[in-house]
Amino acid sequence: MKIFPAIDIKDKKCVRLIKGDFENETEYEMSPVEQAGKYKDHGFKNLHIVDLDGALIGETVNQDIIQEIVIKFNLKVEIGGGIRNFDSVQKYIDAGVEKVILGSAAIKDKKFLKEACKKFPNKIALGLDAKDGYLSVSGWKENSNQLTLDYLKEVNDYGVSRLIFTDINRDGMKQSPNFNETLKVAEISNCPVIISGGVASIGDIKKAKNLKNVEGIIVGKAIYDGDIKLEELAKEDA
Repeated sequence: MKIFPAIDIKDKKCVRLIKGDFENETEYEMSPVEQAGKYKDHGFKNLHIVDLDGALIGETVNQDIIQEIVIKFNLKVEIGGGIRNFDSVQKYIDAGVEKVILGSAAIKDKKFLKEACKKFPNKIALGLDAKDGYLSVSGWKENSNQLTLDYLKEVNDYGVSRLIFTDINRDGMKQSPNFNETLKVAEISNCPVIISGGVASIGDIKKAKNLKNVEGIIVGKAIYDGDIKLEELAKEDA
């Protein structure tokens, strides 16, 4: 089970949102680079980063910070937020990230997802953010009319190398992930799935370990708020 500590960047700072609401954010003292260093010191190898500024405007805003993290700490980084064209994907790959997460752009334009997977083999992760079974887009401000599972079936053979499934209702709530929905996604998906949204305890991590076709889990707010100690979490990281 890969553990992905999360860093959400907004205005050059680490923040966490509640249910993806930009009006409901908590700002933390540490800079994203310092936070990444802390994760590295505890022995984590993977990192999940979201450029929230990028998600809002649809451009790569914090590429310099992400590049510094990759170079300085040699972490395997997956990055999402505002990646809407091949140029942005290329910039991040050049910066040394392991996976580039396509979300809104892939949901609005399946052809873009298909071509990105061809152009950048083994580099594209698909971010599916769902609310009540339907996909959300554009920094979660818009609901699409697409059912998560229907969309996945349509793009399943495109060559996506990782799928990140987030239940928006659970995000930042620390009420445990939506394991039932994640299982449905993992059963269909041709690629390994990462669970995101709502991790509250080490118990959630242990439960995720037993799920088929689940590669890892993202942990955010529970770390920042001290509900999960990094020393404990690091022991679960394989």
